[in-house]
Amino acid sequence: MINIKSDSRKIEPGDTFIALDGVNHDGSEYIHDAIQRGAKRIICKEGDYDVETVLVPDPHAYLVDFLDATYQDALKEMTLIGMTGTNGKTTTCFLLYQALNQLGISCAYIGTIGFYMDGKVRELGNTTPDVLDLYDMILEAKEHGYSHVVMEVSSHALSYQRIGHLKFQTVFFSNLTEDHLDFHKTMENYAKEKQKLFLRVKEDGTCFVNIDDAYASYFLLPDNRTLTYGMHESDYQISEVSLLENCSRFQVNGVEYEIKLLGKHNIYNMTCVIAYLNELQVEEKKIQEVVGMLEAPRGRMDVISFSNRKVMIDYAHTPDAVEKVLLATREIPHHKIVTILGCGGDRDAFKRPIMGKIATDLSDYVIFTSDNPRNEDPMHILNDITKSLQKKNFEVIENRKEAIDKGIQTLEKNDILLLLGKGHENYQIIHNTKYDFDDKIIAETIIEKMYKE
Repeated sequence: MINIKSDSRKIEPGDTFIALDGVNHDGSEYIHDAIQRGAKRIICKEGDYDVETVLVPDPHAYLVDFLDATYQDALKEMTLIGMTGTNGKTTTCFLLYQALNQLGISCAYIGTIGFYMDGKVRELGNTTPDVLDLYDMILEAKEHGYSHVVMEVSSHALSYQRIGHLKFQTVFFSNLTEDHLDFHKTMENYAKEKQKLFLRVKEDGTCFVNIDDAYASYFLLPDNRTLTYGMHESDYQISEVSLLENCSRFQVNGVEYEIKLLGKHNIYNMTCVIAYLNELQVEEKKIQEVVGMLEAPRGRMDVISFSNRKVMIDYAHTPDAVEKVLLATREIPHHKIVTILGCGGDRDAFKRPIMGKIATDLSDYVIFTSDNPRNEDPMHILNDITKSLQKKNFEVIENRKEAIDKGIQTLEKNDILLLLGKGHENYQIIHNTKYDFDDKIIAETIIEKMYKE
């Protein structure tokens, strides 16, 4: 679709290659490969090549301006919905994607679990793709007749201008909790990066802000039309919460809803959907009907039930997310809760001991294990998690498959095993290599084997 490429492997004869610098690479290293594959034009900072070469001081800035100038008219027809925050982005966006399509509003989804148009189109490498891929996907959705795109917008995407000059009709803020401090250094910096999305709202657009969050004030910008939601006094106020074994019940502005999703955090997520549909002037009864049918995305409180036992798989990988999942699980009738948890390598190390304490405080037993160790020694990560723990209700099993096996084998009647950190991910990253690894498939295989023996 767009004949400029930043990945030389995607070059087709006649394309333009733009040499962008990434976090771990210099785009100019791939110019010769792009030319060999048929690139007829190169955009870069310096150099002289056998094809037409355009020298610019900042290729990324050039690209952002080019995309805006070339496609702004086409994209004006698209309704873009963006969501930022530490936790809840994937679930809320996926719920919005489902709800709009159920109402006959053609909506695509772009985020952590992939690119969806009436089902998954493809996997994505980042929560928010790079600017070229993002524009390409939105244009692809438009060509297929979609009028709306809902997308997750990460703080890294905002820092690196992955959303280009896109303008949003609606934006949401879910919450801000400790994560990515290896990159942002302080929570204030983190909040200010997230805030950038709220500077991209169209004049007639709407912002939804979780008023209960400690950082809500960063998103209550005077020039925006802002509506709030939460347990405290707000435009869409949550009350009468009942967390049950197979559903959640609650009220928003006095109207009762029952949803399939479990946990208070999912009530916040669903309230975003309710508020959005209400602003679209969808009938109250229709909203109740639609939200009652919505499903969580894969890897978000996914439940495997067997022999009066449960394995629950969730992507929770920040202190706040782990706490919310554990608190939600404690509301479910159970005998004991066993949690399996790790922390990613080459990522924010500040959160490791915090997550360890939350897990041991709120679980009956914890098995700490590897979760994408990347280039760090897994035992170093595990030591960071456990070295300051006061409670001793845990063990360390470095091998994640062995940890899952041990966790499942220890379950007794009415026990719940929480398998946290990876959710929908189907890989384990060790050094720079991705190995096939899917928590849900591993757990299902172990359970199936137990009943064959």
